[in-house]
Amino acid sequence: MTRPVILVVGGAGYIGSHMVLGLLGAGYPVVTLDNLSRGHRELLPGGDFVEGDAGNPTHLREVFSRYPVSAVMHFAAHSQVGESVERPLMYYRNNVASTITLLEAMQDAGIRHFIFSSSAAVYGEPVQVPITETHPTQPTNPYGATKLAVERLLADYSAASGMTYSVLRYFNAAGADVSGKLGERHRPETHLIPLVLQVATGERESIRIFGDDYPTADGTCLRDYIHVSDLGRAHLLALEALLGGAGNSVYNLGNSSGHSVRQVIDTARAITGHAIPAGIAARRAGDPAVLVADSTRIRNELGWQPEHEHIETIIRSAWKWHQREAG
Repeated sequence: MTRPVILVVGGAGYIGSHMVLGLLGAGYPVVTLDNLSRGHRELLPGGDFVEGDAGNPTHLREVFSRYPVSAVMHFAAHSQVGESVERPLMYYRNNVASTITLLEAMQDAGIRHFIFSSSAAVYGEPVQVPITETHPTQPTNPYGATKLAVERLLADYSAASGMTYSVLRYFNAAGADVSGKLGERHRPETHLIPLVLQVATGERESIRIFGDDYPTADGTCLRDYIHVSDLGRAHLLALEALLGGAGNSVYNLGNSSGHSVRQVIDTARAITGHAIPAGIAARRAGDPAVLVADSTRIRNELGWQPEHEHIETIIRSAWKWHQREAG
């Protein structure tokens, strides 16, 4: 039986490219739409590619007229917290306004299924840990606010139009495809694991630890790291549920366990054999001590189980990729 065509918006980015790989592996015809402002064409593992912007109605009409798309997966948001504070208008324009344009084009084309890449940033400062999907949503930065705005938009639009959607709120995406051919490439880089590994490859001299006086076992922040391939698998399950007639859903994605900054650095030292010098810097404003997901809902409803949940596995896969990048 022929699989339906899936459009991956932002498919040339870190998570999007892994999603394309997962869809192709499951037998889906894939079309990627990406403006390449932050994505990398050479990292796409296959499928058709259209260079274009989700906020441009002309580009969207071109895609939907050329391809019989059945569902859209949206990974094209800007995602740097600090940048969102400095440039909120850019974040609202790209993350919210472009999504409205995309939904309008989907409506015109009769496309009824939407998968949205959201974030734990919608929760803000945690009032309980682990965090469930019913936790209060009080984002503390424009990035999180734009993600929550789209979630609310989807609920309202679905009620009016009958479109079905799945929102996946993930915690700290990390790691790389085990082949070593795909991985994380951000310019500038802001995520802990790539920054640590760039010290091991010689691209950086040291790593900074922002605060060592948090109420955790070793004084550093605790985060829930989830392998990017496990993220892709969760999106695939959510897609297949929608295509099979399921209703709207919101899911947390995490391993339901946390690792501290020091644990990440120590694990990277053991895997790379590099000393990875680390210095202590002042806390960053808005960094909670602990962020850990409760992903019980998606495990129970869709049968999702992470396959690469150990921090050693996550860092080892990322190290394979970063060695290739540095070489």
